[in-house]
Amino acid sequence: MSTAIKSEIRDYSGSTHGWSRPGSLRLSKPRLLFLITEDWYFRSHRLDLARAARDAGMEVLITTLAQDNGKWIEEEGFRYLPIPFVKGGSRHPVRELSAVIQLANLYRREQPHIVHHVAMKPILYGSWAARLAKVPAVVNAFGGLGFVFVADSWQSRLLRIGVKAGLRSALRFRNARVIFQNSENCERLIREKVVKRDQSVIIRGVGVDISKFAPHAENTGVPIIVLAGRMLWDKGVGEFVEAARLLKRDNVLARCVLVGRHDPGSPTSISKNQLLSWQQEGTIEWWGHRDEMPEILAAAHVVVLPTFYGEGLPKILLEACACARPVVATAIPGCTEIVRDGENGFLIPQKDPDTLAKSIMVLLKNPALRRRMGNRGREIVVREFAAGEIAKQTLAVYRELLQNSTST
Repeated sequence: MSTAIKSEIRDYSGSTHGWSRPGSLRLSKPRLLFLITEDWYFRSHRLDLARAARDAGMEVLITTLAQDNGKWIEEEGFRYLPIPFVKGGSRHPVRELSAVIQLANLYRREQPHIVHHVAMKPILYGSWAARLAKVPAVVNAFGGLGFVFVADSWQSRLLRIGVKAGLRSALRFRNARVIFQNSENCERLIREKVVKRDQSVIIRGVGVDISKFAPHAENTGVPIIVLAGRMLWDKGVGEFVEAARLLKRDNVLARCVLVGRHDPGSPTSISKNQLLSWQQEGTIEWWGHRDEMPEILAAAHVVVLPTFYGEGLPKILLEACACARPVVATAIPGCTEIVRDGENGFLIPQKDPDTLAKSIMVLLKNPALRRRMGNRGREIVVREFAAGEIAKQTLAVYRELLQNSTST
């Protein structure tokens, strides 16, 4: 974590003590447990927060699928508790119940003062487990609402009914907060009576380390256009491929690059064969998963995200703006939190490769516009989305819940 973020957290927390209000039981080292399905997602989206909680005096435990990254989690100073969690595509009721029981047993054994569930399945499983284990305080954090809340097939509508019923039951936890990344998602679930307004909190995104993601001069040579994210149809990958074909047809010199992992667990996953086929025809380059995102964004000239997924606040847009790169994204909740149309990029309609290609072309033809939009994006991130500020807002939620639990 950067020195600037550590300073902000120290200024906020004061010391490793004082997590409860005066006159109540004081927790010298509250135990915080994160439940996140994939360890790579924790690394990319919650590592700064976990470091901030540790630096503010909390003992931090991480529970994810048992994969390859347990060693680095422990090297960060966190306790790693791998669990055979059921992945997103499972619908087997016995396995689902087994996962809840395993989590409840883990919570009873570790006795966290607060658990922080990230994304849909951990929220559902973790909240039921927390109730069984009588965990004192719970944070349920939605990244976005995902494909379930935006898809319009009859199967998706039926699944949505079940998911909302499950969430209503799971979120009935007295000392809990539900964090949303944008107001549209929050208002929707309040309106549909899934969550209560008094338990809802809006914290815009997960923040970005503005010292790690910093501006660099553009590289010379063929311009690079980057779409980074999971390789899903509803992330707009197909639209980006079609836009790349349009650019090629019009003899626009550019390298169109996909950066991200193949995600077979998602119902909208794009097959590896399809990704390789696009690459072989020369339409795009697929670089797969990369950890060195600051270097990739430094090499990019434009970053795009033509998503129609149920987004929260896409981290890649924050990172691109922090690196002073202009962005092109769809005008949907989440993207509109960071992209200001005509200021730091362009907002375009959903499923519109023609407008995507035209927006890219405008930026490629105008280096001065790219610089102006990139600089404006950097200003917005520094002022509104720095990781230290986002961590402080989340630590405030922890503090409130711990005060509630120690005063009852």
